[in-house]
Amino acid sequence: MNRRSFIKTAGALTATLTSGLSAVARISFPEQSDLKIVLRGGKCFYLNKWQVLDIGIDESGKIKIGFSNSLQGAELVDVTNKIVSPGFVDILADNAANPERTYKIFEKYKITDGVTTALQMHGGSPSCAAYYKTFNALSHYINFGVSTSVMRIRYSTSSLAERKKKVEKCLEEGALGVSHSIEYQPTPYEEILEYAKLAKKYNRTFFLHLRYSSVEQELEGVDEAIRIAKESGARVHIDHLHSTGGTFHMKEALDKIQTANSQGLQMTCCVYPYSFWATYLHSKRFDEGWQKRYGLTYNDLQLVGTGERLTAASFKRYRELKKLAAVPEGTLPLVNTVDLALKRDFCMIGSDGGIEYELHANSHPRGAGCFSTAIRHGLDIGMSLEKILEKVTTLPRNIILPAMKDRGVLSNGAFADITVFDQANVNGKATVTNPNQFSDGIEMVFVNGKLAYKNGKLEATGGVGIRN
Repeated sequence: MNRRSFIKTAGALTATLTSGLSAVARISFPEQSDLKIVLRGGKCFYLNKWQVLDIGIDESGKIKIGFSNSLQGAELVDVTNKIVSPGFVDILADNAANPERTYKIFEKYKITDGVTTALQMHGGSPSCAAYYKTFNALSHYINFGVSTSVMRIRYSTSSLAERKKKVEKCLEEGALGVSHSIEYQPTPYEEILEYAKLAKKYNRTFFLHLRYSSVEQELEGVDEAIRIAKESGARVHIDHLHSTGGTFHMKEALDKIQTANSQGLQMTCCVYPYSFWATYLHSKRFDEGWQKRYGLTYNDLQLVGTGERLTAASFKRYRELKKLAAVPEGTLPLVNTVDLALKRDFCMIGSDGGIEYELHANSHPRGAGCFSTAIRHGLDIGMSLEKILEKVTTLPRNIILPAMKDRGVLSNGAFADITVFDQANVNGKATVTNPNQFSDGIEMVFVNGKLAYKNGKLEATGGVGIRN
């Protein structure tokens, strides 16, 4: 086959609508070339239009892009009628309990949902050098990284000066941002502002779980986040706005953020595509008055991984055991929350979840099916595929710059983090009773140029640590 000149690109490459399932074929060429793999026949969103392109992967795990049938490689993979997309980026992944023991399980359910990079920006680590030293020594299916965990630093340190010193040390060690959850750990405004100023100093994003979730006060939390962005100058990201901050007043919350951005602030938010939340029963979210706060009863709560509904007695028992409970579907009506948020350019997808245990399922289904569910839901409500893919690739990548500069896009020289999926069938399968399920329609995932997942089977490990 003759080579044609490669297409030069500066834009993000996401994917396109397609239908029909065709078998993935592999053909080996006897001759060698500088490309080890060429993906042929897939549909890609490139230079603001849908195109059928050749996507090559070179020996260094980088991308080369060519016109259809123009590239030559050691191996040709037929992906006709499939979507070839940048790998999905989860900025709100959660694997906090025992990550050294559970990270492979966690990564297994991320990659089977099309995620190539899972970053723990809602929590993270109080010692980032130690974190990266530990996890860089292990093999990974996907790329990984963490934020500075203010909550954990505050648990171990009482002096604000010492807390700031530890946060700054994490940033110097490569932490991807600063995160704090002020509903779970109420903190004076003046102290929060100091952490945001450190994020600004190091050009990182400040990730914030807002202070209030009640109908009466949730917008006060949004106002506080805007004030932090204004007074610190930092980029501020609001975690899962539909469950904390915009549950009851989503339009008003979004309008406030839109206005702040129009005035020069840099604010973003994320949502997950489910109409219910889940959290640990021992958290402050379930402190006295939770029934009135959320309009729920004991029997509304369901123990994750089972069909068990709680009672006053079992609530007390499971709270002592630090179990995870989910509220009923419809608690966060999608049409009034997520659907409104997805229409805004500053809103993206973040899971706020992760599967940590195989035998005793412990996660909201978002831990395994968030991204496939988001793509299906976006299409079902009339979003274009390129728009919903932007919210799982380019937008999350953009708030982790400069560390993610060569990821979350398909362009010449970018790292080959690639997800190939069938648009007709893509969807999450995870449920509250059985969250540990692979998503439908995710056919192949490449991480740093290595095939890491194919049609239900885990393949090579090639993930690396992402840090500044």
